[in-house]
Order: sequence, then structure tokens, then C-alpha cells
Amino acid sequence: MDHYGKNVVEVPPFLIAERVDTIVKDGQTSYDTVFHQVKNFTLTNQLGENVNLDQLKGKVLVVSFFFTSCPTVCPTLMKNLKRVQDSYAKNDTLLQIISLSVDPVRDSVPTLKHYADSRNIDPRNWWLLTGDKKEIYDLARHEFFVNAVQGDGGPDDFIHAEKFVLIDKDRFIRGYYNGMDTVSVRKMVNDIAVLHIAKDKKRPGLLKRLFSSGN
Repeated sequence: MDHYGKNVVEVPPFLIAERVDTIVKDGQTSYDTVFHQVKNFTLTNQLGENVNLDQLKGKVLVVSFFFTSCPTVCPTLMKNLKRVQDSYAKNDTLLQIISLSVDPVRDSVPTLKHYADSRNIDPRNWWLLTGDKKEIYDLARHEFFVNAVQGDGGPDDFIHAEKFVLIDKDRFIRGYYNGMDTVSVRKMVNDIAVLHIAKDKKRPGLLKRLFSSGN
């Protein structure tokens, strides 16, 4: 709330700046920050389908990294993501969850399918993805920026991130959230709603759900 006691909706900021362009027009100099836009990529989901980000136009994305044999962190991450998916069960065209395996050699399509089925993960708006390890690790480091430690994606390279990454409809990064923390995940759900409101002001129902979810 602001100092007048009114609810204030804060739109998540653009987070990753790539450069600042200098613009000179009519003798006046201004500066324009160019933010990072996640590139398109193609990987294989739990149904064995080759899928890509270009298929998800109009959706807000939540991206995570996991592996099916993880005994500690990943079960909690996936449980929290399942709650997020369930909250959008009636509006599955608004949100897409994308979980990339950091152990893609062992996480084959049948392994991902079994993992998804055992957790009642709906493939319509939640993809578990596998593919080339070097490509996935490059995406983690240089597109989603979830790991600052450099590596080559080889056999000894390993990434284990607890972050959820929020991507808007235009593929700009708008938030990082601790996937182990329910308060942080709840904030992410609110921010998802805000991004939809910011793009489509004809959805007052989302605004109502935003504030009710925080109570």
C-alpha cells in the first residue's frame, strides 16, 4: 500500500541490460537501455515433441532447472511449481512453465514422461525439457543467467539452480525467485498476474485474484 492506504501494483522491472545506446536527435542526447531478450531455442519435451519458445507467444513463462534423480532440492522446487500450475488450471493459455533438465543424458524422454506422470504434471502448460547438455548449460548461463560459474557443458560440468526465472510475453527477464521459499513463490505468482494486467488492462478479474492471493 502507498501512504494513502491504497493498493499499489508494482510492475516487475526489466532486469538484464545488455547495452546502453546513445541517441542524438535535434542536437539533444538521450540514452536508451537495451535489455536482454531470451532467444528462441528448440528442445524435446516429456511427450517426445520438439518444442520452442516461438510456440508460446502471448504467454508469461516461468523457467526452472532440475534433474529427475535429485533427492533433495528438486522435489521441493517441483512441488512449488505444481502449485503454481494448479493456480492456472482454468487459464492454462496464460502461463507456461518450462523445466530444463541439467542431467539430460540420463533424463531421456521416457524418464521425463514417467516423472511428469507421477506428479500429475499437465503437459499443456508445463514442459520438462531434455536435449544437448552444452546447449542447456549455455542457456542457463547466457540466456537465463542462473549461474555465474563458467563451464563448458562437459561431463564434469554441473549446474544446480534453486531460482525460478520469470519471463514476460516478449521474452524479457522480469524476476528471479527462490523456488524453495513459499513467500518468494507467492510473490512470483502475484508478479505473473501483474504482467498480464500490464499487457491487457481488460482483465479486471486478474487484478482481483492478485490481491486475494496475497491475503
